[in-house]
Amino acid sequence: MASLAFLILVFAPFLMPLVVVGAGVALIRRAATRQPISGLRLPSGTTCTLVAVLAGAAALGAYAWGVMSGFYILDPDQMCAARGARGDHIVTRATLPVSAQCVTSDGVGTELVPAWVNPVVFVGLTLFVLAVATGIIGLTRRGRAR
Repeated sequence: MASLAFLILVFAPFLMPLVVVGAGVALIRRAATRQPISGLRLPSGTTCTLVAVLAGAAALGAYAWGVMSGFYILDPDQMCAARGARGDHIVTRATLPVSAQCVTSDGVGTELVPAWVNPVVFVGLTLFVLAVATGIIGLTRRGRAR
């Protein structure tokens, strides 16, 4: 089970952009072929599913990129030295928000996770939850109307 999680983390940064592009193209094609409607209504279940897939893939890909910020490829000492952290250091990690810092003996911290990772993760998770909730609400309303 742990090896499956490791494989997901390794391949997610490379595969999730393909999923994001595929879902984005499907959403654009869907929007281009729909007839304009008057008034506000909830999006269809298919549209909500595509948005959820797109947002979830973006969040997973960014999370995996942040978690894998070199630690499974290079030794943490090498990563800290590559980022310019001089001297002895301790590596601290956090799961959410994704963080990996090299903290020197002087107390100076150098963040190894790119700055864009956490905003993409949190916006992606928020859109994912909103799309799933909207899809469920829309499906239950359409079910009651029948």
